[in-house]
Amino acid sequence: MKRNSVYDCTIIELDKHHSARKGNITVVENNYTVPFEVKRTYYLYDVPGGESRGGHAHKELSQLIVAASGSFIVTLDDGNIKRTFLLNRPNQGLYIVPGIWRTLDDFSSGAVCMVLASEGYSENDYIRDYEDFKNYIKR
Repeated sequence: MKRNSVYDCTIIELDKHHSARKGNITVVENNYTVPFEVKRTYYLYDVPGGESRGGHAHKELSQLIVAASGSFIVTLDDGNIKRTFLLNRPNQGLYIVPGIWRTLDDFSSGAVCMVLASEGYSENDYIRDYEDFKNYIKR
């Protein structure tokens, strides 16, 4: 297993097409806009104030996290270094590689978090305990 770092994760600028009369459109395309084929998409919304989401890592899955509406903070942790990102633009996405612990906090009222994933859901891909995560990345 390649050991990934939080520095392998980055903000990706998504194309924004603007029309003064009709608003904006942002397009996401497999293996072009995002560096993987999207096999699963889901949304987080109506997250109560003060609640956190995430709190896990993935063994194989890559993700692009987008604040489709509102804002929230994503904290990434590779076991040595933490990086924090404020997501608040629907034409930016945070690309997260496998083997990175993530938490999502400080959701604004009405925030919608869109997640594009490289794989379908598999419980076996999740590491949900931080101590298990630290042991996993030591391999």
